Amino acid sequence: MSSDGKTFSNGRRKFKHSAMLGMALLSAPVAAAQTSPAVETPGGPANVINDMTFEDGRRILDLSPNATCGYVRVTFVSKRKIAPGGMQAPFADGRPAGSALYFMLTPEEPVKLHRIRNDQLYHYYLGDPIEVLTMLEDGSTEFHVVGPDLRNIGERRWFLGASTEWPGVEPADVELGNVDVLTTEYPKVAVEIGSFPVPTKR
Repeated sequence: MSSDGKTFSNGRRKFKHSAMLGMALLSAPVAAAQTSPAVETPGGPANVINDMTFEDGRRILDLSPNATCGYVRVTFVSKRKIAPGGMQAPFADGRPAGSALYFMLTPEEPVKLHRIRNDQLYHYYLGDPIEVLTMLEDGSTEFHVVGPDLRNIGERRWFLGASTEWPGVEPADVELGNVDVLTTEYPKVAVEIGSFPVPTKR
Protein backbone atom coordinates (compact mmCIF):
# COMPACT_ATOMS: atom_id res chain seq x y z
CA MET A 1 0.00 0.00 0.00
CA SER A 2 2.64 2.49 0.96
CA SER A 3 3.90 4.25 -2.12
CA ASP A 4 6.57 6.72 -3.10
CA GLY A 5 4.53 7.60 -6.17
CA LYS A 6 6.32 4.98 -8.28
CA THR A 7 5.18 1.68 -6.87
CA PHE A 8 2.33 -0.75 -6.81
CA SER A 9 2.11 -2.50 -3.51
CA ASN A 10 0.16 -4.98 -1.48
CA GLY A 11 0.19 -6.00 2.16
CA ARG A 12 0.18 -9.48 3.58
CA ARG A 13 -0.41 -10.49 7.15
CA LYS A 14 2.42 -11.93 9.28
CA PHE A 15 1.89 -13.97 12.42
CA LYS A 16 3.97 -15.30 15.27
CA HIS A 17 4.35 -18.82 13.90
CA SER A 18 3.72 -18.48 10.18
CA ALA A 19 3.20 -16.08 7.30
CA MET A 20 -0.36 -15.88 6.00
CA LEU A 21 -1.11 -14.44 2.58
CA GLY A 22 -4.12 -12.15 2.72
CA MET A 23 -7.24 -14.16 3.43
CA ALA A 24 -6.19 -17.16 1.35
CA LEU A 25 -5.02 -19.24 4.31
CA LEU A 26 -7.32 -17.86 6.98
CA SER A 27 -10.57 -19.34 8.16
CA ALA A 28 -12.81 -16.31 8.55
CA PRO A 29 -15.14 -17.78 11.22
CA VAL A 30 -12.21 -18.87 13.38
CA ALA A 31 -10.45 -15.55 12.99
CA ALA A 32 -13.61 -13.58 13.68
CA ALA A 33 -14.16 -15.38 16.97
CA GLN A 34 -10.58 -15.11 18.13
CA THR A 35 -9.47 -12.68 20.82
CA SER A 36 -6.18 -12.22 22.56
CA PRO A 37 -5.98 -13.37 26.19
CA ALA A 38 -6.38 -10.65 28.75
CA VAL A 39 -3.24 -9.41 30.47
CA GLU A 40 -3.67 -8.69 34.15
CA THR A 41 -2.26 -5.37 35.28
CA PRO A 42 -0.86 -5.04 38.80
CA GLY A 43 -3.57 -3.95 41.22
CA GLY A 44 -6.16 -3.42 38.51
CA PRO A 45 -8.50 -5.06 35.98
CA ALA A 46 -7.50 -6.69 32.72
CA ASN A 47 -6.19 -4.36 30.07
CA VAL A 48 -9.16 -3.60 27.80
CA ILE A 49 -6.93 -3.17 24.74
CA ASN A 50 -5.71 -6.75 24.99
CA ASP A 51 -9.31 -8.01 24.77
CA MET A 52 -10.21 -5.94 21.73
CA THR A 53 -11.40 -7.72 18.58
CA PHE A 54 -11.37 -6.29 15.08
CA GLU A 55 -15.15 -5.85 15.31
CA ASP A 56 -14.63 -3.67 18.39
CA GLY A 57 -12.06 -1.56 16.59
CA ARG A 58 -14.15 -1.20 13.47
CA ARG A 59 -17.22 -0.13 15.48
CA ILE A 60 -15.40 2.30 17.78
CA LEU A 61 -13.57 4.02 14.92
CA ASP A 62 -16.58 3.89 12.56
CA LEU A 63 -14.61 2.25 9.74
CA SER A 64 -16.26 1.35 6.42
CA PRO A 65 -15.30 -1.24 3.77
CA ASN A 66 -12.88 0.15 1.19
CA ALA A 67 -11.93 -1.02 -2.30
CA THR A 68 -8.21 -1.23 -1.45
CA CYS A 69 -7.49 -1.11 2.28
CA GLY A 70 -9.91 -3.33 4.21
CA TYR A 71 -11.87 -0.86 6.37
CA VAL A 72 -11.12 2.86 6.25
CA ARG A 73 -12.14 6.23 7.65
CA VAL A 74 -10.56 9.46 6.44
CA THR A 75 -9.67 11.50 9.51
CA PHE A 76 -8.03 14.59 8.01
CA VAL A 77 -7.89 16.53 4.76
CA SER A 78 -5.90 19.74 4.93
CA LYS A 79 -7.75 22.96 4.23
CA ARG A 80 -4.51 24.33 2.84
CA LYS A 81 -4.38 23.80 -0.92
CA ILE A 82 -1.51 23.45 -3.34
CA ALA A 83 -2.61 25.55 -6.30
CA PRO A 84 -2.81 24.14 -9.83
CA GLY A 85 0.65 24.29 -11.34
CA GLY A 86 2.25 24.23 -7.89
CA MET A 87 3.43 20.61 -8.27
CA GLN A 88 4.53 18.40 -11.14
CA ALA A 89 2.38 15.67 -12.69
CA PRO A 90 0.35 13.80 -11.63
CA PHE A 91 -0.55 16.53 -9.13
CA ALA A 92 -0.37 19.51 -11.50
CA ASP A 93 -4.10 20.22 -11.16
CA GLY A 94 -3.69 20.98 -7.44
CA ARG A 95 -4.17 19.00 -4.22
CA PRO A 96 -4.79 19.43 -0.48
CA ALA A 97 -1.47 19.82 1.35
CA GLY A 98 -2.00 16.51 3.15
CA SER A 99 -4.48 13.88 4.31
CA ALA A 100 -4.71 11.03 6.81
CA LEU A 101 -6.88 7.99 7.50
CA TYR A 102 -7.39 4.98 9.76
CA PHE A 103 -7.34 1.57 8.11
CA MET A 104 -7.99 -1.93 9.38
CA LEU A 105 -7.23 -5.24 7.66
CA THR A 106 -9.13 -8.42 8.55
CA PRO A 107 -9.42 -11.92 7.08
CA GLU A 108 -12.63 -10.92 5.31
CA GLU A 109 -11.29 -7.55 4.13
CA PRO A 110 -7.54 -7.75 3.44
CA VAL A 111 -5.61 -5.17 1.48
CA LYS A 112 -5.86 -5.44 -2.31
CA LEU A 113 -3.27 -4.70 -4.96
CA HIS A 114 -3.16 -0.97 -5.64
CA ARG A 115 -1.02 2.11 -6.08
CA ILE A 116 -1.34 5.46 -4.37
CA ARG A 117 0.74 8.02 -6.25
CA ASN A 118 1.19 10.28 -3.22
CA ASP A 119 3.95 9.80 -0.65
CA GLN A 120 2.52 7.76 2.22
CA LEU A 121 3.67 7.01 5.78
CA TYR A 122 2.22 4.09 7.79
CA HIS A 123 1.45 4.12 11.52
CA TYR A 124 0.92 0.87 13.48
CA TYR A 125 -1.61 0.88 16.37
CA LEU A 126 -2.90 -2.60 17.25
CA GLY A 127 -3.02 -6.20 16.08
CA ASP A 128 -0.60 -8.18 13.96
CA PRO A 129 2.02 -6.64 11.69
CA ILE A 130 1.63 -6.57 7.92
CA GLU A 131 4.26 -7.16 5.27
CA VAL A 132 4.13 -4.67 2.42
CA LEU A 133 5.32 -5.67 -1.05
CA THR A 134 6.41 -2.72 -3.18
CA MET A 135 7.02 -3.01 -6.93
CA LEU A 136 9.11 -0.14 -8.27
CA GLU A 137 9.20 1.23 -11.79
CA ASP A 138 12.78 0.02 -12.33
CA GLY A 139 11.55 -3.59 -12.00
CA SER A 140 12.88 -4.19 -8.48
CA THR A 141 10.75 -5.24 -5.50
CA GLU A 142 11.01 -4.78 -1.74
CA PHE A 143 9.29 -6.21 1.34
CA HIS A 144 8.72 -4.03 4.43
CA VAL A 145 7.18 -5.08 7.76
CA VAL A 146 4.88 -2.58 9.48
CA GLY A 147 4.22 -3.49 13.10
CA PRO A 148 5.81 -4.68 16.34
CA ASP A 149 8.55 -7.22 16.96
CA LEU A 150 7.26 -10.51 15.54
CA ARG A 151 8.50 -12.42 18.63
CA ASN A 152 6.29 -10.44 21.00
CA ILE A 153 2.95 -10.26 19.18
CA GLY A 154 -0.26 -12.13 19.81
CA GLU A 155 -2.34 -13.79 17.15
CA ARG A 156 -5.20 -11.36 16.70
CA ARG A 157 -5.27 -11.90 12.92
CA TRP A 158 -6.06 -8.27 12.21
CA PHE A 159 -4.14 -5.04 11.78
CA LEU A 160 -5.16 -1.53 12.84
CA GLY A 161 -3.11 1.39 11.67
CA ALA A 162 -3.21 4.68 9.85
CA SER A 163 -1.50 6.45 7.02
CA THR A 164 -0.51 10.03 6.38
CA GLU A 165 -0.26 11.22 2.79
CA TRP A 166 1.22 14.24 1.08
CA PRO A 167 0.01 15.87 -0.98
CA GLY A 168 -3.49 14.93 0.11
CA VAL A 169 -5.04 11.98 -1.70
CA GLU A 170 -7.91 12.45 -4.13
CA PRO A 171 -9.73 9.61 -5.96
CA ALA A 172 -7.65 10.13 -9.11
CA ASP A 173 -4.51 9.25 -7.13
CA VAL A 174 -5.60 5.66 -6.40
CA GLU A 175 -5.16 2.98 -9.07
CA LEU A 176 -6.27 -0.65 -8.69
CA GLY A 177 -3.61 -3.17 -9.72
CA ASN A 178 -3.94 -5.49 -12.72
CA VAL A 179 -2.65 -8.90 -11.60
CA ASP A 180 -1.95 -10.19 -15.12
CA VAL A 181 0.06 -7.12 -16.10
CA LEU A 182 2.01 -6.97 -12.85
CA THR A 183 2.93 -10.66 -12.78
CA THR A 184 4.42 -10.20 -16.25
CA GLU A 185 6.35 -7.09 -15.24
CA TYR A 186 7.52 -8.55 -11.90
CA PRO A 187 8.02 -12.30 -12.51
CA LYS A 188 10.15 -12.79 -9.36
CA VAL A 189 7.13 -12.06 -7.17
CA ALA A 190 4.46 -13.47 -9.48
CA VAL A 191 3.40 -16.05 -6.88
CA GLU A 192 2.96 -13.38 -4.21
CA ILE A 193 1.06 -11.08 -6.58
CA GLY A 194 -1.26 -13.89 -7.67
CA SER A 195 -2.04 -14.89 -4.08
CA PHE A 196 -3.80 -11.63 -3.21
CA PRO A 197 -7.51 -10.96 -3.68
CA VAL A 198 -8.55 -9.22 -6.87
CA PRO A 199 -9.58 -5.63 -6.10
CA THR A 200 -13.16 -4.61 -6.84
CA LYS A 201 -14.58 -1.14 -7.15
CA ARG A 202 -17.12 -0.11 -4.50
